[in-house]
Amino acid sequence: MPQPESKNSIQVIERMARLLDALANSPAPASLKHLAQTAGLHSSTAHRILSAMVNDRLVERADQGTYRLGMRLIELGNLAKSRISVREFALPFMRDLHAIIGEAVNLSVQRDDEIVYIERTSSGRSMMRVVNVIGGRAPLHITAVGKLFLLEAGAAELREYAERTGLPAHTRNSLTSLSALEKDLDKAQVQGYSIDNEEAELGVRCIGAGIRDDDGTLVAGLSVSAPVERMKPDWSDLVKETAEKISRELGYHA
Repeated sequence: MPQPESKNSIQVIERMARLLDALANSPAPASLKHLAQTAGLHSSTAHRILSAMVNDRLVERADQGTYRLGMRLIELGNLAKSRISVREFALPFMRDLHAIIGEAVNLSVQRDDEIVYIERTSSGRSMMRVVNVIGGRAPLHITAVGKLFLLEAGAAELREYAERTGLPAHTRNSLTSLSALEKDLDKAQVQGYSIDNEEAELGVRCIGAGIRDDDGTLVAGLSVSAPVERMKPDWSDLVKETAEKISRELGYHA
């Protein structure tokens, strides 16, 4: 029996999920009647939810009043796949790197104007002052990995980022002018890795290198964070080599 209408937002999400499941189980575009019956909903309820999902590109209207899954699900699925697979492939290499240097090793991805930390190995040191919580965010221009994404975006998008955000300072070392940031990115391009020189937190430095997938797309960044007195310059080669190993595991060939 179709369930009665409800304004409860959780029920709306549950009904949306049932309609998506019904579409996923239908090998061909499905009619409103079929989807409503399969999901156990009134036709009016199913039509309202489907219309909202069409507007969000989660569902597409096909010929003769039928529906099928939308392209946005492919986009979201590819994003989820890349981030999950990157983490799975990266973690063993992150542990190996951590075993060598004994400092925090981070994995992060870009989300809008920030990076998001999706994995981290702890330093295990009682006096460790670097805390990058999984799920934590930071602006692109003050982080080593964030700079790599800005470099990848190109000059035009970099200028747009600078205008949009204003390049706010987080410490006295933060790069707050476009010219200074461009100079720093030029150096990172030559080196193959980037540096956060106490720009996000005073007393803490970070070395970051990019991770690419089989298409050559920059999908994540690997970084090492440590207090200034413990950071060693030769770790840059280790970070870069580890990022390259992860990229190869993802199918990337330079």
